[in-house]
Amino acid sequence: MPPRPSNTPRSSSPTPARPRARAHANGTRATRADDDAPAAADASIDTLLGGLSAAQFMRRYWQRKPLLIRGAVRDTASLIDRATLFDLADRDDVESRLIAQRRGKWSLDHGPFAPDELPSSRSKQWTLLVQGVNLHHDATHALMNRFRFLPDARLDDVMYSYATDGGGVGPHFDSYDVFLLQTHGKRRWRIGAQRDLSLREGMPLKILDRFEPTEEWVLEPGDMLYLPPHIAHDGVAIGECMTCSIGFRAPLAGEVIGQFLFDLAERAGEMKGAARRLRDPGREPTLTPARIPQDVTDTAEAWIRNVQWNRADIERFVGRYLSEPKPTVVFDAPEDPMDIEAFLAHARAHGVRVDPRTVLLYDDRAFYINGETDRLERSIRDGVQRLADRKALEGKDFVTLSETAAMTVLVHEWYCAGWVRAA
Repeated sequence: MPPRPSNTPRSSSPTPARPRARAHANGTRATRADDDAPAAADASIDTLLGGLSAAQFMRRYWQRKPLLIRGAVRDTASLIDRATLFDLADRDDVESRLIAQRRGKWSLDHGPFAPDELPSSRSKQWTLLVQGVNLHHDATHALMNRFRFLPDARLDDVMYSYATDGGGVGPHFDSYDVFLLQTHGKRRWRIGAQRDLSLREGMPLKILDRFEPTEEWVLEPGDMLYLPPHIAHDGVAIGECMTCSIGFRAPLAGEVIGQFLFDLAERAGEMKGAARRLRDPGREPTLTPARIPQDVTDTAEAWIRNVQWNRADIERFVGRYLSEPKPTVVFDAPEDPMDIEAFLAHARAHGVRVDPRTVLLYDDRAFYINGETDRLERSIRDGVQRLADRKALEGKDFVTLSETAAMTVLVHEWYCAGWVRAA
């Protein structure tokens, strides 16, 4: 599945002190969370949205306007450190990019990067971007799960940006929503509702040519900035810093249509009349052999017009498409998997949890897991939905579910494939 569309690499950044937002008279102002009357926040949201409930945030800000949240995450020290991030950048199954700026010139290199291939942390103006950290780091996976007041079908991944003093990816805009959380050091962010979207020519990155910021802040560890799509922004490190961005899927209509038609093409052999071949008995000799015969086009048109699909076909495609793992994702089956009886005994005692790399979705008819689908039969409906929504089941919950043979067989199959873990 193609990666989430974006106009530039997803960026992160640092900051100094804590100045108030500097809003220009004609600019789009990003609201501070404490500008709103405090609300009784949802228990799962805590300080994440600055005292707003999830419903308030979605109603007032989501895809509408930026929001600055001071102290959104209290314990950023428990998140990933520099050494662990560098180790991930050295892996073949992790997407990483190195961006540097020297004398006004930008460079972009793709990983993996061995430790000695990265510049010194004392060298200025370079950035390491590491994608999909939530798939490989439990604390980052837990952080991403705090944003599940939005559907899993919209959540994409968490990218980390490590930058030295002056590092960044240049002023740009993204086509998706993003939360920018400062986890270490400081980064200065400037944003604006950019109208002129022309880009600098001859650049390896998509950098805005005439960036016109209207607000500016310095973010410190725990501070977070929400940006809806197409808000131009530029983050520059103040000293050494790390920022993580929680990004969301925003596929283009053309991408979805193309993938759906490709899905239909894969199933074309099953369609009625698909075994017919082009035939042309009685064709006359031709003096223009390069011309495509009209009857050939007519026959192809008739075949294509005969292709039909319904709502169930679309639901099946959407579920498979949205749960398809990224190309870099590889599942590790247990080296010595427990048989079903041993697995059930372990799960009843300790529970099970969905592997961070697994995408498990469902609708009214079916469940979708890592690009595969099956009917959501009555016997497994409750169990699949609870596991998908909670991402984990405690032992006492699994005891009840294990009374259904179909559910236990299914979860054991997922365990053997590496899609579900024994807790």
